[in-house]
Amino acid sequence: MSYSSPSPIPSPSGQSPQTGYPQVPAQQVRLRPPAQRPLVTWAILVVTVLIFLLQNASLSLTGVDLLAAWGEKINAAIIAGQLWRLITPLFLHASILHIGFNMYALYVIGRNVEMEYGHLRYLALYFLAGFSGNVLSFIFTPNPSLGASTAIFGLLGAEGIFIYQNRRFFGKRARPILTNIVIIAAVNLVLGLSPGIDNWGHLGGLMGGLLFSWFGGPVFRVEGIPPDLHLVDERQPIQIQVTYLAVAAIFAGLAAVTIVTR
Repeated sequence: MSYSSPSPIPSPSGQSPQTGYPQVPAQQVRLRPPAQRPLVTWAILVVTVLIFLLQNASLSLTGVDLLAAWGEKINAAIIAGQLWRLITPLFLHASILHIGFNMYALYVIGRNVEMEYGHLRYLALYFLAGFSGNVLSFIFTPNPSLGASTAIFGLLGAEGIFIYQNRRFFGKRARPILTNIVIIAAVNLVLGLSPGIDNWGHLGGLMGGLLFSWFGGPVFRVEGIPPDLHLVDERQPIQIQVTYLAVAAIFAGLAAVTIVTR
């Protein structure tokens, strides 16, 4: 994936052609994002599929899905102190259709988000969105739940924020891309109103992804002398870290209040 500016990119410090640094037409400029290969996306996909195979093996051998029994979101167990259940549902799925849909969505959405955010920030976003979704599910629905869709909704929200905050790189394409993202999110939230779907988890994951990406997602500027240009993220590492901790603290606080008051 690469970006190109919708308008000519001036040389550093606003230098003009008379200074020896001519402007370069957008179509001649190719800008590479932070990550070139979606290695984390593939790793998450492989690990999730392997865990699903173990779930089925456990079910075949013992008649019980032991991994789901120990890892899915069960409110009473979380209140009893099994806090890992706010994370582990990300890797558990109920059926081949369930995991197939989620892994396809992860593959389609996750690759772009990882290349835009970089490996580590993408991995942090994935777990933060999943955690946020499971917390909201814990607060608002008594039903057990599992699945990676909480995190995937967070990735979808993060992609929308990225496009909006870096829209000058996309030119006229920005509006239709953003419209498509909003439609996808809205349609899936409406479908989530069907029985058996944890829509609170979806909404929480979306909220976590939006919050983190708005304050800690990449906002790029172009540096270099045309045509040798590169992207520089204006977000400082400390800002990213503080944002991550703040969003995590908000949802952790909500979970703690719920545990204490129930």
